[in-house]
Amino acid sequence: MATKLFDLNGRIALITGASRGIGEATARLLAEQGAHVIISSRKQEDLDKVAASITAAGGKATAIAAHQGESAALKNLMDEVSSQFGRLDILVNNAATNPYFGHISDTDMGMVEKTLQVNIKGYFELSALASKLMKKGGGGSIVNIASINGVKPGTMQGIYSISKAAVINMTLAFAKECGSWKVRVNAVLPGLTDTKFASALTKNEQLLKTVLPQIPLGRMAQPAEIAPAILYLCSDAASYVTGTTLTVDGGFLSGGL
Repeated sequence: MATKLFDLNGRIALITGASRGIGEATARLLAEQGAHVIISSRKQEDLDKVAASITAAGGKATAIAAHQGESAALKNLMDEVSSQFGRLDILVNNAATNPYFGHISDTDMGMVEKTLQVNIKGYFELSALASKLMKKGGGGSIVNIASINGVKPGTMQGIYSISKAAVINMTLAFAKECGSWKVRVNAVLPGLTDTKFASALTKNEQLLKTVLPQIPLGRMAQPAEIAPAILYLCSDAASYVTGTTLTVDGGFLSGGL
């Protein structure tokens, strides 16, 4: 029985922001475990390359482009999922934006609106749509990718950190109200991860000299090291887990060395 806890054969999984980074790594891992992964991000061409690679490796993948910050695009995405597959078992809310890096008081209000539109409203809309579709299918799992910044705000990352704190609370709210539908809702909180998304941090040598000593494991994560935590929460291994946050940060929030 234990060997089947992470088996996702027959499951339909939607992963947003899946053309690179944590989203791509998650899509590949879920496909390896047997799920038919629906990968989404803004650019169809980038998605097609990832889908082709997953298929070539023996997995099942469908690419559907959608802008996380546009309500109509998200509704069309879910309509397409419902039309093509008739169900949804897993949603990984991963797509996010962090357009501003600087002092919080200098944040342009346009940057604030963009960040909240994608990181909060987008997650909320997809979760609402997905949970209803999951209810019809007898249940499912939603995993929100938050951040350790949602617990401890990152320097020069004010509005992004605020948005991720909201994602953590959103996770709890959906878990509380969707449990009776057999829909589990959890969050993963990655620490510093080597992605293009985090390049403002990972490519800043001066900043890394300050940050890395605060991580007990002494290094940043690779996307493939975040994906297994997501797999766990998606799988039957976490069948009694909902409303929780799973931190994957090399020990940063523990207080460092």
